[in-house]
Amino acid sequence: MWMKTVFWGLLLFMLVATTMAVEYGARSHNSGPWSWCDPATGYKVSALTGCRAMVKLQCVGSQVPEAVLRDCCQQLADINNEWCRCGDLSSMLRSVYQEIGVREGKEVLPGCRKEVMKLTAASVPEVCKVPIPNPSEDGAGVCYWAAYPDT
Repeated sequence: MWMKTVFWGLLLFMLVATTMAVEYGARSHNSGPWSWCDPATGYKVSALTGCRAMVKLQCVGSQVPEAVLRDCCQQLADINNEWCRCGDLSSMLRSVYQEIGVREGKEVLPGCRKEVMKLTAASVPEVCKVPIPNPSEDGAGVCYWAAYPDT
C-alpha cells in the first residue's frame, strides 16, 4: 500500500516538475560530471537486476518482496558516481523495453503502461533514499529524464 502512495505522490511531483526539467534539458550540454558515465570512456553500466525486478513488480501493482527492494537499493547505492545512477536506470529501462518488445503507447506488461514503468524506474532513487545530483527542491530523488518524451 505504501508503495502505491509513494508512486502516486511521485507522479504528482513529476507533473509539477516537468516544466523545470524540460527547461534544464534545453540548457544542458553533453559534458560535465555525467560524461564520466559514458561506456565509451570505459564506464561499466550496472545491470541493476534487482531494480529490473522491482520496477516490473511495482508497475503491475504487485507487492515487492523486501529482499528485491533491498537488492535494488544496494545495487543503486553501489554505483559510486552518483551522476551515473540515473543514466544506469535509464539504460536498465531501455533494456527492459527491448526485452519485452515495447512499442509506443502499448502496455509494457499486462496492466502496466510504458509511461507508468518509466515513472516507476525514474523514482527508484527516491524509493531507495539513494542520492542523485539533481533532486527537486523538496528533496525528491526522481531522475531528470522522467519528464522527457520517449525515454
